[in-house]
Amino acid sequence: MKPAPFDYCAPESLDEALSRLGNSPGAKLLAGGQSLIPMLNFRLLSTDLLIDLTKISELRGIQPHGRSVRIGALTTHQDVETSPLIRERFPLIGEAMRHVAHLAIRNRGTVGGSLVHADPSAEWPLLAVLLNARLQVAGLGGQRLIEAQEFLVGALTSSLSDDEILVRIDFPALPRHTAWAFDEVALRAGDFALCAAAVTLSTGGSFLTGGPRITDARIALAGVADTAIRAPAAERMIRGQRYLTLELVDQAAVCARDAISPNADLHASADYRRHLCHVLVKRLLGEAARSSAAFAPSSAPVVEGK
Repeated sequence: MKPAPFDYCAPESLDEALSRLGNSPGAKLLAGGQSLIPMLNFRLLSTDLLIDLTKISELRGIQPHGRSVRIGALTTHQDVETSPLIRERFPLIGEAMRHVAHLAIRNRGTVGGSLVHADPSAEWPLLAVLLNARLQVAGLGGQRLIEAQEFLVGALTSSLSDDEILVRIDFPALPRHTAWAFDEVALRAGDFALCAAAVTLSTGGSFLTGGPRITDARIALAGVADTAIRAPAAERMIRGQRYLTLELVDQAAVCARDAISPNADLHASADYRRHLCHVLVKRLLGEAARSSAAFAPSSAPVVEGK
């Protein structure tokens, strides 16, 4: 199919784009176009004006900001995947990019486009929620910062106003001693995840504070709710522990599983998605704990966190 007729413009500055957007109610923004164009072609969406943002160079790039990292909204998935800065500071993000669709899409699709599209099974919403990202948006009335969990409202719904444009995403630095793990299950490589999960475990402390402990634990899930979510009850079970046992890892995974109420569709039942959640969280907590030396099987000597 072909889209319904629309006008087209390609502004070369953010101010120009905001001006066109503010004067054109119902206009759609084109970033990478990997979701928008198919939806227009199938006439799931229509617009009187398509505003192409791809000429606005200030919306691209990956920059350090102290120990944190700033990613421009028009930066492609492939740029992130191959970035030395991302590889150094957020290898978790680089690993997750390998699961985003296929290379042709990663070459065109953008970070901001994925976040604004807010697909509940996509990798970027999960990463933003896990890493406590903050999203900078701009409108004619000025700019504002939005926490990731506030930005992602529901399935294909964000808190971005009709007259605003996502400018960049800030990823705060993780604690220095942080281990991570990511994985997802899809029907085929490149498909949206039936369930995706990511975890981080941070360790710290000293002999003065009773020895090293797991100071922070984060568990994020995608594909099992209307948007990417955290598993706060499971996280609380792990924080403060000196090490993780097989039993505690399984209990946390069960806690994460029991807290979700996924929808069923033609790809997977709700029960199967809950099963995947349990399997992935259990596996990833074990991987992260082992790599941080915070793992101890119940029958083995304690291996304290470093």
